[in-house]
Amino acid sequence: MASQLPTGTDPASVRQRIEAMERLLERGFTVPGTNYQFGLDAVVGLIPVIGDFIGAALGTYLVWEAKNLGMPKWKLWRMMGNVGLDTAVGFVPVAGDALDFLFRSNTRNLRIVKKHLDKHHPQTRVIDQ
Repeated sequence: MASQLPTGTDPASVRQRIEAMERLLERGFTVPGTNYQFGLDAVVGLIPVIGDFIGAALGTYLVWEAKNLGMPKWKLWRMMGNVGLDTAVGFVPVAGDALDFLFRSNTRNLRIVKKHLDKHHPQTRVIDQ
């Protein structure tokens, strides 16, 4: 039976959801025979136009969760900038697809959220495995 993500609004539950979403979007799959990981963001980005909008919507979910944590507006704008850059360049054929594999806006946004949580809600910190 698969573990279920918490649905609460407490910082620890939000952290778990954000980490799970980032893992799905950026590191959900591994290229066979290598250690290179990619995620759903890179896969849907291969679908012209619609894929970029889907990736942006999923990335914006992380920003929405961060907003619910009460993060400062400047951090939220920085996160939206990461999503916006990923989306804007995603519209450029080939270059946008390459960026999805290299830039990883959701991983950058997770780092911003984790830094905030570690400072303001240290009880949510977990040891990475």
